[in-house]
Amino acid sequence: MATIGFIGLGNMGAPMLANLVKTGHQVTAFDLSDSARQAGKAAGGAIAANAGDVSKGAGIVITMLPAGRHVLSVYQDSNGPFSQAAPGTLFIDCSTIDVTSARSAHELARKAGMLSLDAPVSGGVGGATAGTLTFMVGGAPEAFARGESVLANMGRKIVHCGGDGAGQAAKICNNMLLGISMIATGEAFALGERLGLTHQALFDVISTASGQCWSVTSYCPVPGPVPASPANNDYKPGFAAELMLKDLSLALEAAQSTATDCALGKHAQEIYAKFNAAGHAGEDFSAVINDVRARSGG
Repeated sequence: MATIGFIGLGNMGAPMLANLVKTGHQVTAFDLSDSARQAGKAAGGAIAANAGDVSKGAGIVITMLPAGRHVLSVYQDSNGPFSQAAPGTLFIDCSTIDVTSARSAHELARKAGMLSLDAPVSGGVGGATAGTLTFMVGGAPEAFARGESVLANMGRKIVHCGGDGAGQAAKICNNMLLGISMIATGEAFALGERLGLTHQALFDVISTASGQCWSVTSYCPVPGPVPASPANNDYKPGFAAELMLKDLSLALEAAQSTATDCALGKHAQEIYAKFNAAGHAGEDFSAVINDVRARSGG
């Protein structure tokens, strides 16, 4: 079992840490928030005095932070984890950040004599708690070989997508498609309601017909057909609308930098931006169906 440092103990980080502890790893963790530190302690981690101390004696250091600037701040800190890590320590960033920042983080790790992976996740808080996350991983084969077994303690599927930044690239492409498909699913069910179809009848058709997609079969945005979906729990997240907006914005940044025409991605980003601004940022992203209904006059 490995000795692991962990930085970032929010809604995703704390349950990920808990699964590492359950599988026998020794984890030392840190977060700027006192409540997050307490969550990490409750999950079985030892709490360090600062971010630098998590790397003392660690073979692997994992970060799970809100944005690229936070990851780079940790990696650039002269008193941060690089300062106390042994050469060759593996740094795994599980945050969802822009590709440019991810590649910069890899370069910083390389200059410090460390190995590195970008490994954003899919599966939300439920997947983090259950240990069923999907990891999309970018980095050198040597680093992936070192990190794969540890990632498998927190997830069900680990995919090596390519070199530096490839994990982030795969994540934003996937989530752009998810954001688009959830809006389309909401539109289909809102239209079905107005045409007199029951939710169950429409689900039974779409889930086995050509319109089938994950947004329908696993995360249906109306109560009933998929009991575990947030629609059955007053749209408590899951995966919050504000996070979907973040990922769509990252995808559009990448589209602009690569001169890729992502018209539907742009429209989805605009819809979620308005939905968030209207006070729904903390709801599950599947609640966008209510925005469809509102824009339809009811």
